[in-house]
Amino acid sequence: MANRKVAVVGVTGAVGQEMLRILEERNFPVGELKPLASERSRGKRITFKGVEIPVEVLSRESFRGMDLALFSAGASISREFAPLAVEAGCLVVDNSSAFRYEDDIPLIVPEVNPHQIKEVKNRGIIANPNCTTIISIVPLKPLHDYGKIERIIASSYQATSGAGAQAMLELEEQVRDYAAGKPLNSRVFPYQIAFNLIPQIDVFLENGYTKEEMKMVWETRKIMEAPQIRVTATCVRVPIFRAHSVSITIETERKITREKALELLSQAPGVQVLDDPSNRRYPMPLYVAGKDDCFVGRIREDISCERGLNLFVVGDQLRKGAALNAIQIAELLVSQGLL
Repeated sequence: MANRKVAVVGVTGAVGQEMLRILEERNFPVGELKPLASERSRGKRITFKGVEIPVEVLSRESFRGMDLALFSAGASISREFAPLAVEAGCLVVDNSSAFRYEDDIPLIVPEVNPHQIKEVKNRGIIANPNCTTIISIVPLKPLHDYGKIERIIASSYQATSGAGAQAMLELEEQVRDYAAGKPLNSRVFPYQIAFNLIPQIDVFLENGYTKEEMKMVWETRKIMEAPQIRVTATCVRVPIFRAHSVSITIETERKITREKALELLSQAPGVQVLDDPSNRRYPMPLYVAGKDDCFVGRIREDISCERGLNLFVVGDQLRKGAALNAIQIAELLVSQGLL
């Protein structure tokens, strides 16, 4: 397998660092790595496969001679620099929301819609979905294929990792200050996050939903190629470091029993079933952090709806919810001969 020249934009951030680890863990064919970040990271070095590499400041010329650019630096950076990367001959996998809702740019979860990868030829860009959408949709796909989902009700419990490395540090600092009897300072979040829940992620829209909640609506329909699915979501930030959890209720056209759901999910790629209520075995962030799969438990038929099913899903936001999914997209590009 030929080696590729890979640029990682936002390499010093939480997702960028995770991308480096996963590229190394999965032995992605990197012949040359170019770590890119903002001016704030000038002088920093990263380690990849035992070799220290200086971080370069992102510029318009950064992508010359590169084959693949992995973006994890925010939508404004992606909108400015991703087209420049494409002009320089790169394929782009973008982790931000910059291009997710453009019709001619594929939004890919490899376990769900790998066939759409060929649409990268349109613009040279593939969008990585929102973290909570990815974690939810991996186990929903086999259920949809069997029973055709008509409605989704989702309530998320999202870790501070979803807001970046500084947000995780803020939680740690607040817990330490609380234990020491010191005042708690909030810089990243609008309120104290330690020992608290914040029922707002991203800005509120005119319909009363936050943008994070509407991302789940828009992206689920696009990825599943099912614009008719009715989706509603409530997204809540919780005081944990890693791994998002989602309580999901689905209503299907064809009834799915608990037994059938267990059968379908146990065979689904990227899914691990952890469902043994009699022995108190179910997914929790404490045990899922650092894992690649989406863990599913608390599977039960909804007593309020004839064709309803309830499940609880947990996945690591930094891995499957962000960096891992991006690397899996890159692997798919290689296997399909597109990269």
